[in-house]
Parts: sequence; C-alpha cells; structure tokens
Amino acid sequence: MPATFVLLPGAGSDSWYWHRVAPILEGSGHSVIAVDLPYGDDDAGQYEFADVVVDAVEDVEGSIVLVAQSMSAFTAAIVCQRGEVDVDLLVLLAPMLPAPGEAPGQWWETTGQAEAKRAFDVLEGRDPDAPDDLRVLFFHDVPDDVTEEAFSQEEPVMSNTPFETVWQADAWPHVKTRVVAGRRDRLFPLDFMERIVRERLGIAPEVIDTGHLAALARPGELAAMLERYASEL
Repeated sequence: MPATFVLLPGAGSDSWYWHRVAPILEGSGHSVIAVDLPYGDDDAGQYEFADVVVDAVEDVEGSIVLVAQSMSAFTAAIVCQRGEVDVDLLVLLAPMLPAPGEAPGQWWETTGQAEAKRAFDVLEGRDPDAPDDLRVLFFHDVPDDVTEEAFSQEEPVMSNTPFETVWQADAWPHVKTRVVAGRRDRLFPLDFMERIVRERLGIAPEVIDTGHLAALARPGELAAMLERYASEL
C-alpha cells in the first residue's frame, strides 16, 4: 500500500537534502512531504520544529512514515510523543538519537561522540586534531556533481536555539521505530551508533554502506530500504 513519507533534514540543511530520494519514492506510488525546518530562527526550538511538521501533515490520510536525518531525530521524537500525528513508522537516519531529558547540545558529551569520532579518525589514518573539513567529514562518498551543487547553495544560517531545547519526556514514544546507520559515517561511527541504539532503544540499526549523508550518496539504496519498511506496515 502507498504511504506518505515525511522527510526531515538534518541540522543546517533543508528539503533539498532529499531531492534524490523523493522522486524514487514518488515513482513507486508513494507521497512525499519534504519539510523545511526553521534552523536559522532564534525563536524556534525543537518544539516549534515539531509544530512545523504537524502543520505539514494535517491533511494526510493513510499510513505516515516519518524519516528523520541526524539532529531532526529530536524533532521526530517530539512529534511522536505529542500524538497529534498518527505516525505508523519512525525511521531515524544517522540519528542524534535522543534520550528523555536531553538537549541536542548535551548529546555530544553524554554519548561520547567526540571520543568515538577521534578513535575512528585514527583507525582510518586521518588526523584527529585537524580542523573539520565539511567535504571530508560529510561529502567523502557523495558524487562530485551533487557535492558541488550542495556547496553552490546559500550558506545555511544555524541558530543555537534548537540545540538548547530539552526533550521533556519520560520514555521513548510508543511508535514502531527503525534506525539506519552508515557503515562509513565519519561523524557518527558505526560501532558508536550500534552502542547508542542498543542502549537507548534496545534494537540494532540496519546498516547502509554510506557516510553521514546517505540520501545524497546512495538514494536508490536508501529509498529501497524505506519502501521495504513501509511494505511491512
């Protein structure tokens, strides 16, 4: 049965992030809503982001698959917790997987992300003390033409407000959840993601052979995974 895929971008990104995946899903008969979150708005935190998502899907009928990239896992968790949207499946892609009572700005330290990234850099022969290069960190497996298109766009403005929002919850929402982790993710290394997902959700992530930006690097493979998840509803 066709589903509506609601796609949330990661921090500092927008709906363009999904431009290679959305046509594939639509070509298979699904509906797609790629949501722009107001990352540059100092008055908007994660709960305001959730409002944007709720408004975007208010007229949707049928199954909803909510897909959240990286930091938008916080937004997606809030949407599911509030219950205003009947989410049939939540898919977290290379997520900053939140814990109740945690803010995105705290997540990095509470999870030990910095230590995990450093160890992975050393393992792969990169200088762990080198300044972050976005092309090296995020776009190392993205096609050159897509990378150039990404860097030709207006530089995103990122507010601190979303990082300060504490997720006010006691437990993970009661919604079917799947996690996809990148085998070559240099920001959230695979062994780190497997540990966090196991500790916080008690499940194992499915692995895709990409870095952090799977929707840009391997859109066909990712779309096939999402369609398979939807078919299991």
